[in-house]
Amino acid sequence: MKILVLQHLAVEHPGVFRDFLREDGFTWHTVELDQGEPIPDLEAFDVMMVMGGPQDVWQEDLFPWLVPEKAAIRRFVAELGRPYLGICLGHQLLADALGGRVGLGAKPEVGTLTISQTDAGRKDPLFAGVPDPIEVLQWHGAEVQRLPDGAVQLAHSDVCENQAFRYGKHAYGLQCHVEVTSETVADWAAIPEYARALETSLGVGIVDRLAADVASRLPLYTSVARQLYTNFKTLLA
Repeated sequence: MKILVLQHLAVEHPGVFRDFLREDGFTWHTVELDQGEPIPDLEAFDVMMVMGGPQDVWQEDLFPWLVPEKAAIRRFVAELGRPYLGICLGHQLLADALGGRVGLGAKPEVGTLTISQTDAGRKDPLFAGVPDPIEVLQWHGAEVQRLPDGAVQLAHSDVCENQAFRYGKHAYGLQCHVEVTSETVADWAAIPEYARALETSLGVGIVDRLAADVASRLPLYTSVARQLYTNFKTLLA
């Protein structure tokens, strides 16, 4: 299985999923879009993973590569019908590329929080065996405000209505960060845009406390990530 990973920032990578992929002997090809790397021929890949980033989906003037990225997502999912997993910005890009709407949320959603599955989510194979509600790390200001036609809402939170959705048989978007590792908070807090969002939401000097909070929850986060990965892998089969 060949996996195409689209990244928008070097520290926003597949995280703990890389460990699972290595265990299974899967290979992946990473494209760092913010560094000007081109998207390769999509026909060569079985799965697309699109990660988070500090950009917003509507900032095409500032980040022109968003245009071909959205086109690639649309072709991979809607035309080729191949599996997709988008996290945070990758979740928003999936919605935008397929005709949904993304905008700023009423307030940033940052920190160790929970999301709840919808009735459809509890029946969806991606969430089989996953706790409900789910403890997750959140770190976003934009959100999917309208799902694409035909998409199915799978999870929500008190702040953000569309926390997860499915399009077609096996294209999924997750607003929350399920790929967390022990380095995630420190790596992201070093990014000015992320640090501002963190301190605006939780107060100055919050980084160490959030890192400790995430560390205490990391076994649970990893367990959920592994279950989601296993379920997604089953869908691929």
